[in-house]
Amino acid sequence: MHNILTKLLQKRGIESVNELDKDEKQDFESWQAVLNKDELTVEDIKKFCQGQVDVVSNKWADHNIDNDKKAQLIPYFVCYTTLLKAINSPKLARDSLEKNLNQLIQ
Repeated sequence: MHNILTKLLQKRGIESVNELDKDEKQDFESWQAVLNKDELTVEDIKKFCQGQVDVVSNKWADHNIDNDKKAQLIPYFVCYTTLLKAINSPKLARDSLEKNLNQLIQ
């Protein structure tokens, strides 16, 4: 357990993570994962970008948001989807090549 988290639990009179409720424990584990990680992985970036794409998509589906605000989200959507495509492009190229080579073999 990270030292900062230990101090926080102690300050709040909590001796063990097991004393936390489900939501608190989930937050704690999330904080611990962030504090223990030195660098982002490509998978972390993919998850973040996909999360942002989902946020934008949900806002576009919200009928309470006016169209001007929805239009302002387009550059964010384009940016995050472009990043995802760039990250996934080697895999997609490999999958496409494998498919083509398999067709040549048959």
